[in-house]
Amino acid sequence: MDKPMRHVLGLSGGKDSTALAIYMRDKVAEIEYFFCDTGAELRETYEYLERLQTFLGKPIKYLNPSRDFDHWLNMYGGYLPSSRMRWCTRMLKIKPFEEFVGEDPVISYIGIRADEDRDGYISSKPNIKPMYPFKDAGIREADVYRILDEAGIGLPKYYEWRTRSGCYFCFFQRKAEWAALLERHPDLYEKAKQYEKIDEERGLRYTWNQSESLDELADPKRLEEIKRKHENAIAAGRKAMPGQNLFQIFGQALNDEDDTEPCMICNL
Repeated sequence: MDKPMRHVLGLSGGKDSTALAIYMRDKVAEIEYFFCDTGAELRETYEYLERLQTFLGKPIKYLNPSRDFDHWLNMYGGYLPSSRMRWCTRMLKIKPFEEFVGEDPVISYIGIRADEDRDGYISSKPNIKPMYPFKDAGIREADVYRILDEAGIGLPKYYEWRTRSGCYFCFFQRKAEWAALLERHPDLYEKAKQYEKIDEERGLRYTWNQSESLDELADPKRLEEIKRKHENAIAAGRKAMPGQNLFQIFGQALNDEDDTEPCMICNL
């Protein structure tokens, strides 16, 4: 007997996947919402998901990895994840998702918008079929803001200082975001700093940023420089993008600092 088709929608704690969950709520009754919880998420992310869960009227399943970040860090010889070796995404996000799905036939709804030129994470498992409701319906970024506003959900609170969901120590953070983490969550900044290892004698540096350590970034003069540069970028953005909301201007200012693309499964 053939297994019934499952419908799943992964949430990252970001605006696009949240808007998609709202959009799909009344379209697919049997849809399953899930969140790959690394255990290193921001408090604001959990709060946002709780608000969304209330609106959806059904539980969001939290998928926890079988082993935590520290375990995999040890397995990878102490090498911190980076854009060239994204083992954190593979072990803490993709692996739990594929275990959750198993061998069941699944339609996975992905929150890529019509104005984006990307596909997001696509599993190699043949039983998982990706679908892009926003692309199919021509829904763009302005529509996402409208969906969130009309639902009374709004944007995640971390968007006041950070444009990407994901772990508090995510190596894709720009310098201004690291500076804001230090200001808003000094305890998490300190925890992230403890993962860095510098051996001057052997010339080894295991840091979240290749150019400087979190200890170096936290120097008052360096923080002032980062803040000044970011404020200047925002001011320039206001002139260059009249009529855009502050979040879009803020995001562009950060993109001007670093245009590295984050992991797609973490950033929807």
